[in-house]
Amino acid sequence: MNKLKVAFYWAASCGGCEIAVLDINEKILNVIQIADIVFWPVAMDIKYKDVEAMPDKSIDVCFFNGAIRTEENEHMAKLLRKKSKLLVAFGSCACDGCVIGLGNLWNKEKIFERAYFETPSTKNPQSVTPQTHLKIKEGELELPKFYDTVKTLAQTVDVDYFLSGCPPPIPSILQAFEAIASGKLPPKGSSLLPTKAVCDECPREKKDRKLHEIKRIYEIDDDFKTCFWDQQVICMGPATRAGCGAQCPKVNIPCTGCGGPAPRVSDQGAATISALASIATDPSVIEKIVDPVGTFYKYSLANSILRRKIMK
Repeated sequence: MNKLKVAFYWAASCGGCEIAVLDINEKILNVIQIADIVFWPVAMDIKYKDVEAMPDKSIDVCFFNGAIRTEENEHMAKLLRKKSKLLVAFGSCACDGCVIGLGNLWNKEKIFERAYFETPSTKNPQSVTPQTHLKIKEGELELPKFYDTVKTLAQTVDVDYFLSGCPPPIPSILQAFEAIASGKLPPKGSSLLPTKAVCDECPREKKDRKLHEIKRIYEIDDDFKTCFWDQQVICMGPATRAGCGAQCPKVNIPCTGCGGPAPRVSDQGAATISALASIATDPSVIEKIVDPVGTFYKYSLANSILRRKIMK
C-alpha cells in the first residue's frame, strides 16, 4: 500500500494544535503505518524551498493550524494549498481566528505601540520596532510583513475541511485520520466535528432559563449539576459546535466557544447574544456584561460578520 503523504504547518497560533497531534499517544503508531510525514517544521528539519520543489498536489493532506497574521503565513497558506490535495483548517485559529483574531480590535500601529513601548516590562529607549529589512555587516536580515488584519485560512485560500477546537479534540483528530485514510469523507467544506452543539453533550440540568442578572464564574457556588445559564452565568454552549464532550462544563468552567459556530449558526457571538436577549428578564441585565467582545467573540471575531474594528 502506498502511504499517505501528510504535512503539518504552524502559522499564527500558540502551538497547542501541534501538541494535540502528539496527544493521540500510542495511536501515532497506527498513523505512521499508513502515512509518511513529509513536512512538519516544528519536528523536522525541512525548509520552505523543499516544499517549493515538491510537485503540485503531491501532499495528500495538509493540516494547517494558525491564523493568517503575517506575510509569511499567507505565503505558506498559498504554497501548501498548491502542493496539497486536501487542506484542513486545523484548530480554532485556522478556522475562526481564535484569540489572535481579537487583534482585529486594533491595527499594526496600535499593536506595536502597545507591545514595544507601553507595556510596563518593556525598556526601549531607542524606540526600536521590528522592520521587514535591516542591513548589518554580515548581510541583510528579513522579517515578514505584519498585517493590520488577522484572517482565517479560508479567507486566504480554498479549504477542504475544518477541524476546530483549541486544540481540536483528540477523538476527532483520530476520526479525521481514519476518514481521510479510508476515503470516507463528508462533502467538501464540512466540519469534521459532530453536527450538534456543546449543550447536546453537556450533562448539566436545564431549568427555567430566566436571566435575572449576570454573574462571573467565581461569583457563584456551582453545584456541578445545574446549567450555567440557570446560575446566571453566560455559557457559549448553545452556539458552539460539539466534539469536546463538554469537558469545560464538567469541571466548573462555562463553555467559551472554542469549537466554533454550531451547525446552522452563521455568527457564534450573535447567536449567543440572541439567546441571552430571549431569556433576560430586564434589558439592564445586558449592561452588566464584562468585556462583550471577549465574551461573545473570543474565538470567532475574525470569522464573524463584524470581523474587525474600523480604524481611522
